[in-house]
Amino acid sequence: MQLVPKIIPEVRSQTLPIPASGPEIIALDVGGMKCAGCAGAVERQLLQQPGVIAASVNLAVEVATVECQPGTVDAAALAKKLTDNGFPSQSRCGENLLEVEAAAVERRKQEIQQQIRQLTIALILIILSGLGHFLGAKAPILSNIWLHWGLCTLALLLPGRQIVVDGFRSLLRNAPNMNTLVALGAVTAYTASNAALLFPQMGWECFFDEPVMLLGFILLGKTLEQQARRRAASALQSLIALQPSTARLVDFKMPDLDVNHAENAPNSPANSPYIEIPADRVRVGEWLQVLPGDKFPVDGEVCQGKTTVDESMLTGESIPVLKQNGDAVAAGTINKSGAIVMRATRTGKETTVAQIVALVEAAQTRKAPIQKLADTAAGYFAYAVMSLSALTFLFWYFAGTRIWPSVLLDGGANMAHAAMNMGHQFPTAMTAQSPLLLSLKLAIAVLVIACPCALGLATPTAILVGSGIGAQRGLLIRGGDVLERVYQLDTVVFDKTGTLTNGLPVLTDYLVLDNSGIEEVADVELSQSQANKPEKLRLPNSKLLQIAAAVERGACHPIAEAILQEASKQGLPLLEAEDFFTEPGLGVSAVVAGRRAVVGNADWLRQQGIPVAADLSASLVGKTVVCVAWDGLLLGAVGLKDEVRSDAKAAIDRLRAMGLRVMMLTGDTASAAAETALQLDLTGAEVLAGVRPEGKLEAIATLQAQGCKVAMVGDGINDAAALAQADVGIGMHCGTDVAVETAQIVLVRNALMDVAESIELGRATFGKIRQNLFWAFSYNILGIPVAAGLLLPVFGILLSPATAGAFMAFSSVSVVTNSLLLRRSFRA
Repeated sequence: MQLVPKIIPEVRSQTLPIPASGPEIIALDVGGMKCAGCAGAVERQLLQQPGVIAASVNLAVEVATVECQPGTVDAAALAKKLTDNGFPSQSRCGENLLEVEAAAVERRKQEIQQQIRQLTIALILIILSGLGHFLGAKAPILSNIWLHWGLCTLALLLPGRQIVVDGFRSLLRNAPNMNTLVALGAVTAYTASNAALLFPQMGWECFFDEPVMLLGFILLGKTLEQQARRRAASALQSLIALQPSTARLVDFKMPDLDVNHAENAPNSPANSPYIEIPADRVRVGEWLQVLPGDKFPVDGEVCQGKTTVDESMLTGESIPVLKQNGDAVAAGTINKSGAIVMRATRTGKETTVAQIVALVEAAQTRKAPIQKLADTAAGYFAYAVMSLSALTFLFWYFAGTRIWPSVLLDGGANMAHAAMNMGHQFPTAMTAQSPLLLSLKLAIAVLVIACPCALGLATPTAILVGSGIGAQRGLLIRGGDVLERVYQLDTVVFDKTGTLTNGLPVLTDYLVLDNSGIEEVADVELSQSQANKPEKLRLPNSKLLQIAAAVERGACHPIAEAILQEASKQGLPLLEAEDFFTEPGLGVSAVVAGRRAVVGNADWLRQQGIPVAADLSASLVGKTVVCVAWDGLLLGAVGLKDEVRSDAKAAIDRLRAMGLRVMMLTGDTASAAAETALQLDLTGAEVLAGVRPEGKLEAIATLQAQGCKVAMVGDGINDAAALAQADVGIGMHCGTDVAVETAQIVLVRNALMDVAESIELGRATFGKIRQNLFWAFSYNILGIPVAAGLLLPVFGILLSPATAGAFMAFSSVSVVTNSLLLRRSFRA
C-alpha cells in the first residue's frame, strides 16, 4: 500500500462569546383568586412591574410564575404589591420546598374548613327558608315574612359576607370577578325584596329565599371544587412528601467514633454517632447515616456498607436494587435492608425529587396556546355579563313584557312571597307580577348563571391531573404548550445508539489489511512498564486493538468504551498517547509513539488524506465499522455490534397502532442501520443512516418541511440539537439527570414503552382540555340566553336566580371532575 503524508486535523481556535444570563424566574403563592378574571388581574398587575418580561398564573394551584430581568425585581416587593391589591401572596424563592408546600397545603386546608363552616350555616338557613315556603300556613312561625327577612340578612352577613365584600372590592379595583356577579345578584334581590316588604302597594313579590339559596349553591360549588382541586394536586404533594425532613449527619468530632483513617470513613455504619439535622441543611460532601426503613434525605453515593434500595418512586421498578460502595442513591428512595453511610452529592433543589417537582410545577404554569382564547374571553367576561344583565333588564322592562304580556302571569310556581294581600303568610297562588320585578329577576339570573370559573379552570386542572399522573410514572411533560404539540404528532424519530439499542456495543470482528505494514507497527516502542508483557500480545489483532484503544482513551463514547473494555479484557497494555482531538460523530485522533493515529469512520479518514477502499466494510456487514490508521497508513478496521433492546419492537408496534409513523436516525453505516432496521421491522424509507450529529437537526427540519409533526427520541447528549428542533423532544432514560434542557418530555425510567405512554398521556390530557373548554364555552353561550328569558315566551321557562346559581356552581365543579376522570384511564 502506498504511504501518504499524514495530515493532522486542524484544531480551530475561536473566541467564544460569554452567553448572556437567562431571565430570572420568581414563583409566588397567590391567594384570593376566585376565577379566571382574578388570574388575569394578577397577571396584569405583575406585568406592570418594571423589569418583568412575562407572567403566568395558574388558578388551579394558585401559583404565579414571573419571568424578569436578572436583579431588577424583588420577589418580596411583588408579593407585597399583590397583597395590597387584595391577593395575599408570598414568595417561594430561597425557601425550603417542603416548608413552602406544607404551608400552601395548610392554607388550602384552612380555606376548605372555612368554606365547610360557611356551607353548613348556609344549608341551615336554606332548610329553614324552604320549610317556611312548603309548609305555609301549617307553620306560621316559619312562614313569617320577617323571619325570612332575617334569614336572608344572616345569609348575606355570615356565609355570604366574604363573597359580597370581595365582589364589591373587586369592582372598585376595576377587576370584577365571579364574586362580583354573585354579589350584585344577591344584593339586588335582597334590595328588591326589602322594597316590596316596605312598600306593599307596589305589588311586588318578596323573594328573600332567592339570595339564601343562591349563596348556598355557590358555597356548595366552591367547596366541591376545592375538594376536587386538592385531589387533583395530590400526586404532586405525594412526590414532595417523599423527601424526608431530617437527616443523620455523621459527627467526625465525637471522640467515640471508630474511624478508618485510611479512607476517612467510619468503620461501623450502623453504630456511627450522628447528629440529627434538617435535610435542607445538608451540604455536598457531608457523610450521612441511613438505617433500614429510612428514606434517603439527599442524592449521594454509598461510601460504607451494603443494602438494597426501593427505587419504585423513581423508576417504577418494584424489585429493590442492590447498592454498595460507589453506587448512586437518590433522595426519596427507601433503604430496605442494611445500615449504610453515604456521601451527599446533590442537596436541596438539586436533588432528583426536587428537580422532578420543579419540572412538574413549571409545567403547571405553562399554558396551552388553546387557552389564550379562554384567557381573552375571561378578561372581558365580568364586564360583558354585567352589560348583558343591564340589556336584559332594559329589554324586558320596555319591550318584552309588552310584546308578550302573558309572561307576567305567574301560576304560583315561584318560591316567593307576595307582600300585598297576605298579611304575614305565604300565598297559595299568584296571578301576575310587575314588569319591573320580572325584568329584575331575569337580569339577576343572567348575573349569577355566568361562570368565568369554568373558563379559568378548564386548562390548568387538566394539566394538574395529567402532570401528576406523569410524575408518578416517571413521565415529565413540561407544560400545556407541549401537550398541544403532542396531540398533533404524526411522526416519531428514534436515535439508534443507546435508544433503540442497549448502547453497549461489543467488539466482535477484526479486519487487518495485508501488506499494511503491521509488522512496522509491531515495532512501536512500549514504555518501560509495558516492556515485560508477554510476546503473544504482539499478534496483529492485538496490535490493531492496542492502537485503537490508545486513541479512544481520549474519547467519551459507547464505541470508545467498547474498544477500551475489549483491550482490558485481553490484558493489553495501553500505549502512551497525547494531543487528542475529537470530531463528534466521526472519530478521534492522537499522537501515539510520536506519530499521528486516527480512529474513526471511513469518510473521516478520507478527509484526512488516508485512502480507504470503498469495499472495506464488505466483510463486516451489519456491524459498526471503525477504521484504524497510523502515520497516514490504514492498518485495518474493527467491527462492533450493539444489541437491539428487548422492548424496542413492542414499543414501535404500539406507536404504529396509535397511528404514528416511526423512523430511525443514526450516524452508523447503512449496512449496520439496515441490520437493526430488519430486527425492528422498519423499511428503508424509515431509516436515515450516516447522519452526523449536526446533520440530525437538518434531518428533523427536512421532515418538518414536508409537513410532518415530529417527535425526536434521544438521550440528549449528541442529539441535543435535534431534540430542540423537533416539535416535541423526548429525553430517554435520564435517570437522576431529569433537567434535560432540550427535551420537552423527560422520561426518568429506562423503558421504551414510556415513549408511547407519554404520548398517550399527552393526547388524553389535551383531550380533556378541549372537552373542558368546549363545556365552559357551551355552558355560557347557551346558559346566559336561557337565563335572559330566551325560552320564556314560547315554553314559559324562567330560571330563578337560585336555579341559575346552582347551574353556575355545577359548571365549575363539572370541569374539575372531568379532569379527574383522566385518572381512570391511567390507573397503575
